[in-house]
Amino acid sequence: MSPRAPKPFQHPDRAFTVSEACGHGISRRRLRALDFDKPFHGIRVAARELTFLDDLCRAFLPRLPQGAVFSHVTAAALFRIPLPLRLSTSRELHVSVPATRRAVDAKGIVGHKASLCGDDWDNRFGFAVTTPERTWCDLASLLTLPELVAAGDKLIARRLPQSSRAALERAVSIYPSRRGIRNLRRALGLLSDRAESPRESLLRVAIVLAGLPEPTVNMRVFSAKGKFLARVDLCYPHLKLSLEYQGDHHRTDQRQWRKDITRTRALQTDGWTELQYTQSDLDDPTRFLEELRVMLTRLAH
Repeated sequence: MSPRAPKPFQHPDRAFTVSEACGHGISRRRLRALDFDKPFHGIRVAARELTFLDDLCRAFLPRLPQGAVFSHVTAAALFRIPLPLRLSTSRELHVSVPATRRAVDAKGIVGHKASLCGDDWDNRFGFAVTTPERTWCDLASLLTLPELVAAGDKLIARRLPQSSRAALERAVSIYPSRRGIRNLRRALGLLSDRAESPRESLLRVAIVLAGLPEPTVNMRVFSAKGKFLARVDLCYPHLKLSLEYQGDHHRTDQRQWRKDITRTRALQTDGWTELQYTQSDLDDPTRFLEELRVMLTRLAH
């Protein structure tokens, strides 16, 4: 009896292994053709630009070990948790496997071993990812304290929250790793659900860690007659002092620039003092913190 002919193997709308294709009678030479992309060793996918992170994750699924989950930086990026530039520009995928197994060792993969329970998994993207709460805990080993607070602020933000302070507290209380646990506990006390940008969070945390009074976050300011004047990033209401972080878009967007000037003028007319900050102040906060300390003392007297 002649051997059974292999089943047809067309370009599937998913990634597949070389061995899977060979099992369908496709030669290795054929798999080296230009109509296949090779995102990872032993993996092929119909040629297209893998521009999105979830596409890259799906491309690795055929090699994802049983019980493994995308985690750390990869999970953070999927949940749009803010990350510093040194991490956000990486194309490597972070994969965690159960602690009893060997960490994934492959080009383009950062392997981790972790103790995971059922509550640590999230399947909203169509594949296993650590939950926002577990992801925040895992990031503690990679982020500074201010960066960790900025990430947590984003998760509990009143606008489109993905978690809550209580959920993060619970996650920290049961987190099985000791890596970064001290910063996690410190970060819990610094979180604000009113923060609306990572830079605002970094500015606020720098102020608090310097021993200065914690400013109020994103407060609406009204005149004595009840007229709305502005919504300020950070402020000390009793001193009529506002602190504004100015990103590059405030400079390059003409409409935003004009709006900022009008807002600042309205505050000044009502007796407010406004201090403005940029990325250079976050890069080296020593000078601005001393200037703020002097300003607080002056206005208090």
